[in-house]
Amino acid sequence: MPCSPLASKSVKEDGYHALEDFLHVIVNGLWRTFWRKSGPLPFSLCCFHHPGSKFYAVEKAISRGRLEELRGLALISKNGNNLKVHWNQVVELVLFRQNILSGNELKLSVSTICEALFYGVHILISRCLSKSRTISDDSVFIMVFDSKFGAVIKLGGDLSKLELNTGDPYQSVAHWIKCHAEVLLSSVETIWNRLGNANWGDLGTLQVLLAAFYSIVQCNGPPRKSISSLASAHSLRLQKRRIECRLAENENAKIPYQQDGYQHGEIVELDHSDNPLVKNTSHLKLRQGEILLLEDQQQGQKSFQIQESFIGGNYFLYGAISLDYPTQLLTLYVGAHPSRLEPSWEDMSLWYQVQRQTKVLNILKHQGVSSKYLPEVIASGRILHPGPCKKQTPSVRCDHPWCGTPILVTLPVGEPLSYIVARDGPFSSDDALRCCRDCLVALRSAATASVQHGDISPENIIRVFNMQGTRHKVLYIPVSWGRAVLEDRDSPAINLQFSSSHALQHGKLCPASDAESLVYLLFFVTGGRMHPQDSIESALQWREKSWATRSIQQHLGEVSPLLKAFSDYVDSLCGTPYPVDYDIWVKRLNRAVDGSGSADRGKMIEEVAMTLRLENVAESSGTSGGGT
Repeated sequence: MPCSPLASKSVKEDGYHALEDFLHVIVNGLWRTFWRKSGPLPFSLCCFHHPGSKFYAVEKAISRGRLEELRGLALISKNGNNLKVHWNQVVELVLFRQNILSGNELKLSVSTICEALFYGVHILISRCLSKSRTISDDSVFIMVFDSKFGAVIKLGGDLSKLELNTGDPYQSVAHWIKCHAEVLLSSVETIWNRLGNANWGDLGTLQVLLAAFYSIVQCNGPPRKSISSLASAHSLRLQKRRIECRLAENENAKIPYQQDGYQHGEIVELDHSDNPLVKNTSHLKLRQGEILLLEDQQQGQKSFQIQESFIGGNYFLYGAISLDYPTQLLTLYVGAHPSRLEPSWEDMSLWYQVQRQTKVLNILKHQGVSSKYLPEVIASGRILHPGPCKKQTPSVRCDHPWCGTPILVTLPVGEPLSYIVARDGPFSSDDALRCCRDCLVALRSAATASVQHGDISPENIIRVFNMQGTRHKVLYIPVSWGRAVLEDRDSPAINLQFSSSHALQHGKLCPASDAESLVYLLFFVTGGRMHPQDSIESALQWREKSWATRSIQQHLGEVSPLLKAFSDYVDSLCGTPYPVDYDIWVKRLNRAVDGSGSADRGKMIEEVAMTLRLENVAESSGTSGGGT
C-alpha cells in the first residue's frame, strides 16, 4: 500500500492495486482453507462508481481514465458463464477513501458511515428483489479503508418493514435504519504499517478476515472445516516451524536425551539428528523406561520412571512409577515452560493441565478436603535435566530445552469415559448410577472449599478399578481440575457439548453448572444422541430444545427413574443462584448403587474430608420420598 500523503493519480492507482491484491489473498486463502483446496475460485473482484453502475476490473477502469470516479471494490459471486454482473451478486463491499477518520480521533467519520450504509441498503434491496436469491438478504458486511486504517460495518434488518415513500425514498430508508435495522461498527484499526505491509496478525486484519469469512458463509453455506479445528492444528505447525528455525541457527548443538539402547535408566547425549524431541515438537516427549528427576520444593528430589504414554487432547499424559515405591502406577503430566506459553493455545492448555491444576489440588489439600473420588497430588515441581545447569537463579531457566519444564504427578490412573464408550458402547443402568454418585460425591467435596470443576466432560472423568476393597471395585473420578473456578473472575472451559447453558451464555458458572454438565455427560455415556455443535448459538439452541421437549429426561428415564428425577431436579436449578443439595442425591444414589436401605448407614462412604462434619443423611432427606 503506498504511504504517500499526496493524492496523486499514480498513488491512487497503486492503492487500488494494493487493495485488490490484499482482498484477493484473503478470499483465496479462506476459500482454499475452509471450502475447497482445488478448482476455480467462485468469486471475482470488481470496482464500481456508484449504486447501479456497471462493474469493471481495476485495470479496465484505469485504462478508461475513470480512476477518480471509483468508490471501491466489490466481491462478486460468479453466476455461471453469465459475464454480466448485478448488484444482487455482491458478497461484500469495500469502500476505499482518502481518509476514513473523524478529525484526529481514531473513529469513523460520519460521512464514511453514511456512505457505507447507503451502499449497504442498496445491496440488501437488490438481493431482496432478485429472482434467484443465492445470498442471504438479511445482512451485509461493508469494509472501509484508507491507506493506513480499516474498519468493518455490518448492516442488517427486515426489509419487509421498509415503508417506501416514492416522494422521498431517502427519508423512508433513513427511518427504516433508525427503527428497524441493526448497524454494528468495529473499532478502527491499523491495517497497513509505515512500510505499506499488511499487519496480518493484528486485530484490524483479523476483523477483515472474519467479515470476509462470514460473507462467504452467507453466499456458499457453512465451511467444510471449522475455525476451531484449524486453530487446534495451527499450534503444531507453529512449533514445528520454530524448531526448524532453531536447528538452522545452530546445527552443531547437542541436547541430552535418552538413547534407544538405554540401560537401567541411564541418560546420555544425542545429536539433533537423532533426537525425537527436536524432530517433532518443542515439548518434552518421553518414552517407556525413561527416568525423570523431579525437584519438589516440599519433598526434595524424586525419581519417576515412565511406564506408558496416554497422549491425548492438548496435553501430554503418562503412566509412571516412583522409584521409591515402584508398585503403584501414577499419572504424570508434562507441561510447557512459561517462556513458551504465549504463542500457542496448546501451550496454554498445558498450563491449565499442570500449573493451575497443581494449584487447585493443593488448595483442596490445604483446606482438608480429601476423598478417594478426587485426584491426589503425589509430587509437583520442575525437571532436573542431566548435565550442568547454567541458570543464575531458581526462577529462571538455562538454554537446555528441559530446564524448568513443570511436572505434576497424581494418583490414581484410569481410563477416560470417552475411550470406554467408544470401545465398549453405552453404560448400563448400574454403571450410570455409580458414575453419577461418584461424581456428585467429588463435586460435593470440592464445593466445601468453594471450588467448582468447570470442565465436566467424558475426557475428564476416569474409571478406576479399586483393588483394595471388595465392596466397591469401580470408581469414577473427575480429573483435570485446571479449569476449576475458585473465584468470580475465573472462567471455566467452554465445551459446546457439555458446558452448562450459563457458562456458554455468560462465560461464568452458576452453582448448578457442574451438575448440569454431569447430566449431559450421563446422557452421552448412556447412548444419548448428541449432535456436533459448531457455535455457541447452536449449542444453546440444542439445550433449550432438549430441556423444553424433555428429551434428556425421557432418555435418562429409560436408563433409570432416579437419573430422570435427578435431571428434572437439575433442570429446575439451571441458571439460578440456588446450590445443589448434594446430600439428598448422594443418599438416594447410595441406596440405588449399594442397595443399602437402612437410614443409619447414611453417613456416606469415605467420600468427604475427615475434617468435615456430616450430619446424618437420613435427617436431611425427609423430603426425598421414594429413592428409586
